[in-house]
Amino acid sequence: MSTQSAFHRGVHPLLELLLPGKEQAVLTVQPDRALHERIEELAAKSTEGDLTADERDEYAGYVQANKFVATLRRQARRMQSSTAS
Repeated sequence: MSTQSAFHRGVHPLLELLLPGKEQAVLTVQPDRALHERIEELAAKSTEGDLTADERDEYAGYVQANKFVATLRRQARRMQSSTAS
């Protein structure tokens, strides 16, 4: 089982409890401008190999958060499509 599959399997029961009725909000929420700019800054520094140890840890946290958000959105889309059918 892949890491992504295991993660989804682990959080799926929780998402089933938290998402109903909030699918559209999950699909449309965006990070605030300052957060978006910070992630872009760290991404650019990462590409150049210029991250400090603290920045690398911070960036890794944002990458993990992005994976979780992607999982939330994937589940929200599934839930929306199942109620539309």
